[in-house]
Amino acid sequence: MNGFRVGMGLAALAASLLIGRGPALAASAENGKILFTQKFGCYQCHGTEGQGGAAGPKLAPNPLPYERLANFVRTSSREMPPFSEKVLSNEDLADMYAYLQSIPKAPDYKSIPLLNQ
Repeated sequence: MNGFRVGMGLAALAASLLIGRGPALAASAENGKILFTQKFGCYQCHGTEGQGGAAGPKLAPNPLPYERLANFVRTSSREMPPFSEKVLSNEDLADMYAYLQSIPKAPDYKSIPLLNQ
């Protein structure tokens, strides 16, 4: 019975460590917005709320899964330069991802009275 408890305890610890590595767990959407709009200037191509622009694709709402976005940011060879960890830390990237996740979906145009007159 004690071996079972120890095994379960180790499994719970391992699970908590894996869950704790998720990008948005301790990420700050507030800091991510500052990084996105001021420090790295992402808004210049992707819009202030990640809605996309003439030079950059739409990033929000509903951004790509974190792993895909992070891989692209780190290895891009297209018009966007790659951002290494030396330039953009994993913590800052997680914060920017949290910001993109925090952007609400635009309301349905049918729910806007002015557009339905």
